[in-house]
Amino acid sequence: MPKLPTTSPGTAVRLPAAIWILGLVSLLMDVSSEMIHSLLPLFLIGTLGASATYVGLIEGLAEATALVVKVVSGSLSDALGRRKGLAVLGYALGAATKPVFALASSVGMVLTARLLDRVGKGIRGAPRDALVADLAPPGTRGAAFGLRQSLDTVGAVLGPLLGSALMLLWANDFRAVFWVALLPGSLAVALLLFGVHEPARPARQQAVGNPLRRERLRQLGRPYWQVVAVGAVFTLARFSEAFLVLRAQQAGMRLALVPLVMAVMNVLYAATAYPFGRLADRFARSHLLALGLVVLIASDLSLASAGGWPVVLAGVALWGIHMGMTQGLLAAMVADTAPADLRGTAFGMFNLVSGLAMLAASVIAGLLWDRLGSTATFLTGAGFAALTLLGLPYAAHASNRPG
Repeated sequence: MPKLPTTSPGTAVRLPAAIWILGLVSLLMDVSSEMIHSLLPLFLIGTLGASATYVGLIEGLAEATALVVKVVSGSLSDALGRRKGLAVLGYALGAATKPVFALASSVGMVLTARLLDRVGKGIRGAPRDALVADLAPPGTRGAAFGLRQSLDTVGAVLGPLLGSALMLLWANDFRAVFWVALLPGSLAVALLLFGVHEPARPARQQAVGNPLRRERLRQLGRPYWQVVAVGAVFTLARFSEAFLVLRAQQAGMRLALVPLVMAVMNVLYAATAYPFGRLADRFARSHLLALGLVVLIASDLSLASAGGWPVVLAGVALWGIHMGMTQGLLAAMVADTAPADLRGTAFGMFNLVSGLAMLAASVIAGLLWDRLGSTATFLTGAGFAALTLLGLPYAAHASNRPG
């Protein structure tokens, strides 16, 4: 993998307050989103009569939409030389879609709301990640992205917990829970708008014109595109978490408690993202990626087993550890290999390719679930992960070749 900046083991990591605030913004929006998303597969199938294939299609299209939009927003933030305004717009759109879920009376309305929500995520994602890279002092990007990811994931823990508590309190009233989700989303927009000040960019990093021109994309370089390839193959091995929710219900968990599945996953995700982000500033990233794949394989095998919901929860916990080990690491690798004035474009292109892989993986997972059952879905995921693990040594070697 690309060589990384290192710090001595005793070096204290000091991150700017703005990175902590960006993490809190992500936390609040994830509370809002996960209150809905942890219940949405059950709402689609149990209330609106959708199939698992349709759930997979919705999730794949939603994530792919977000990641396609990230290309445009990331490149626009490079062209304008500014990041914050686009991030605010994206968070505001995400908050505005929450009432649509509460009002949805058909699968088509849910699909529309989900796509609009993910457009908002796409608008904010690449500019926000580029802003984190702009704000992080040299040698601390792994820690910065790990911290943001950890706080983001704390929100992804609190959201399902709150959703589950309200489902118990309100006798499984999905729509009432969806209305409550509007509040933390609105708070996230306000905190970003008034709490984060974008740093002035050096003259050489000011507006660059159209970053999607072929000659500008060539400047991203071979190490960056190798990171993109690794990220895409990783995503093929990891489909939408909606199937974790469906697997828990299938294993016999009470309807109102199913959101706790996402809480368990995200507790482990939040607990591991920052420590592994710091490790990524010190050790070979290919080794950490390989370890993350081993954990993903163990997760898939647990979820594929015929055991009850405790075994399923063990698989979900391993899934969360895998996410914490790898997602911030991949973001730091993008930041390290991309030129400073093309970071928005770099994050956008990375997420576009990953989004197409997510669409393919989620549709395949849904088809396998409907036709062959949940065991086939998770065994196929384990197979993709094993193939990725076998190819990782070559990717690491190729990344160290002279450009």
